[in-house]
Amino acid sequence: MPDKQGTTGWLQQAAYLQKSGVRTAVLERRHLLGGSAVTEEIVPGFKFSRASYLLSLLRPQISTELELQRHGLRVYARDPYSFTPLLEDGQARRSLLLGHDMADTQRQIAQFSSKDAQILDLWFESEPLKATLATDAVIGAMASPHTPGSGYVLLHHVMGELEGRKGAWGYVAGGMGGVSQAIASAAAAHGADIFTEKPVARVLLGPRGEAQGVVLQDGTEVKSKLVLSNASAQLTFLQLVPQGQLPDEFLQRVAQFDTRSPVTKINVAVDRLPSFVAAPNAGDGRPLPHHQCSIHLNCEDTHLHRAFQEASSGEPSTRPMIELCIPSALDPTLAPPGCHVVSLFTQYTPYALAGGRPWDEQEQNAYADRVFDWVEAYAPGFKASVIGRDILTPPALEKIFGLPGGNIFHGAMSLDQLYFARPVPSYSGYRSPIPGLYLCGSGAHPGGGVMGAPGRNAASVALKDFKHV
Repeated sequence: MPDKQGTTGWLQQAAYLQKSGVRTAVLERRHLLGGSAVTEEIVPGFKFSRASYLLSLLRPQISTELELQRHGLRVYARDPYSFTPLLEDGQARRSLLLGHDMADTQRQIAQFSSKDAQILDLWFESEPLKATLATDAVIGAMASPHTPGSGYVLLHHVMGELEGRKGAWGYVAGGMGGVSQAIASAAAAHGADIFTEKPVARVLLGPRGEAQGVVLQDGTEVKSKLVLSNASAQLTFLQLVPQGQLPDEFLQRVAQFDTRSPVTKINVAVDRLPSFVAAPNAGDGRPLPHHQCSIHLNCEDTHLHRAFQEASSGEPSTRPMIELCIPSALDPTLAPPGCHVVSLFTQYTPYALAGGRPWDEQEQNAYADRVFDWVEAYAPGFKASVIGRDILTPPALEKIFGLPGGNIFHGAMSLDQLYFARPVPSYSGYRSPIPGLYLCGSGAHPGGGVMGAPGRNAASVALKDFKHV
């Protein structure tokens, strides 16, 4: 019986447990299933993937085993997939467009470097290509491109696949909530009971210190033989488990788990497509190939490092890194005719502001205005097209979605917090020091993203233990 406060790992494990004959109940804290993978109509008529916004990492065997396509999962593949306009001398006339056609990609890169176009070379020299790659090396991480280990974050973002194409990312039809709904449908088809608006207050322990269920915030006790928590390690062990039940050394390590996050997500409703100076819109208003891409702004290496330094000192970046996506370019059901939804995934913004300033409405709007000013520099007219916006700073991501520190991975994906060290050494994987209590979310191996691997793996471990309960 999972407690859900993060991404979709809990839904996978619920489906697998129920499919194996273990009666399973799902308790969702919010009114929507899916944690960070949800679709919400924030502005009337506009459907946003409010937190997570792209799909690639979901393990193919999960889609096959749970028959997710039969349960409604559809994904729009993107080709081309990356668009990087360059702001040079105040103008954004040149750009780099990358897709799955090798020859086209080489021609694009050769605009800036014939050497880099020979892609087997180890090092790159052209700023546009380095900027494009650097984005995925730092996104979601409080790190500079110069930080040792940032290469793993890049690897993590390209280890997925879509429709058999390695490293591809796509938009889920109807928004990211479509992933959660398909998995929930699979779980329900096998008999799982799913409840929303059931926040968990604490884990219920038996006389030998074993997990025997949970107590809801309204005082209701829900008994079970196993408890699987998709909440972060910090929330699970520091708040949900009663004090005095865990070793001090273990608690200290959990408390020291790095959850720093530089991410702010801004969801925007616009009345027309952004038109970039480097690739102006056609007169008919239809999306062009680059509109379906991840669009990288302010990603040149020197700017990224300076932005990281600013955030490290407690100040929002004066020139934030921006990844802009327009899922309605491929999925017109997300917005009214002629309108679009725009996802702005930005860094670097600190969780705690310098001088103890709160992330109040004034600070949030000031930061969003700064982001919009930079988008305007690449795509004049963007600000005038805005109908409404939803600003999610790191504290807001923590409060709404249960992401510790606002960290989209439930904790930094640094080399000291991966594999056997996630969430802490000697308790990596899924079992916890509390018998019958398991982690099934992004705080467990192999880490963050809508991949389902922690949930599937945790279910496998729990099923083995269940035979001996």
